[in-house]
Amino acid sequence: MTPPPGWYRDPSAAHQERWWDGTAWTEHRRAPGATGYGAPGDTGYGASASTGYGAPATTGYGAAQHPAPRAQPGQPPTVPLFAGGGQGQQGGTGRGKAVALTGAAAVLVAAIVTGVFVLGEDDGDGPDTQAPPVTPTATDPAPVTEEPSPTPSGSSADDPAVVEDQLNGVTFPLPDGWVLPEHVAEDDVMMTTDGTYDCPADGGVCRHGMVVSRTVTSNAESSPKTLARQDIEDAADDAYDRDLVGNKPFGGIESHEEVASGQVAVAGRAGYYVRWRVETAKGPGGYVQSLVFPSTVGTESPVLVRYVFDAGEDGPPLADMDTITQGIRPIGDADTGGGVGSGIGPTD
Repeated sequence: MTPPPGWYRDPSAAHQERWWDGTAWTEHRRAPGATGYGAPGDTGYGASASTGYGAPATTGYGAAQHPAPRAQPGQPPTVPLFAGGGQGQQGGTGRGKAVALTGAAAVLVAAIVTGVFVLGEDDGDGPDTQAPPVTPTATDPAPVTEEPSPTPSGSSADDPAVVEDQLNGVTFPLPDGWVLPEHVAEDDVMMTTDGTYDCPADGGVCRHGMVVSRTVTSNAESSPKTLARQDIEDAADDAYDRDLVGNKPFGGIESHEEVASGQVAVAGRAGYYVRWRVETAKGPGGYVQSLVFPSTVGTESPVLVRYVFDAGEDGPPLADMDTITQGIRPIGDADTGGGVGSGIGPTD
């Protein structure tokens, strides 16, 4: 807390005191231990800036003479330590009196300085011996680092090469070159390819591959085939047209082509998939696939799995789509194999 106004030891000159107005140092100074003067504006000499030893600009013998002190009510008059030229008081020449008073003042100042030094060596609790403490400056709070939002995927406790989707009750195999999602903006991401790169158009960060797993809540009574065909265009737009903030990381989609579709066995259930090849304005484009199959838990709501694979030599091999799809299993049932159909290839 800020100290109240008062006389404190001058931090720039230990042999004198300086007036603190409650917020900052003023130019008013005095010898330590002087009493009866109060604040700089109440000196008893009639000059608001005087401290009992002359105005703050007074430096000594060459300065203007001090006006004669006035007696305070109930107090005897105060005799100034320094006198100017002219006739002395009660006998003696003015010069002799000035010399005598000057010697006495020097002795008194030396004694005061010694006393201040001794007090300074003490515990310094009194306000006469300590400069007011500096009020600490408020600092900004330390920045808080945001943790990335948790994703519904996680490594299996029994096999780190298996990713669990506990919401939909299934597991996914984690092929070589794929990792658990970190710092991704998309929801429900199960895995991504390892590493990132600068998107070719609007900037930002892109990944060469991503697999997303979601529960279908709209038109859930429709067949897996209908749901997969309804989703594939949205899957392409989300992956290669506009991102979540409206940018076009690949300059937008210029064309697409359906390269495969059909029934497939997923976790012992009959599913359906549609795969597109997408051409983009910038970059090599890529492949998207929408796969839908009935869930093995709860109300058996359909599960939608989206695959996004960059084309070109830096993208993951298309065979990974087959590997991941064929490796989907119900949680806790690693031996469940295919049901209807026998692979990715169409069966109808």
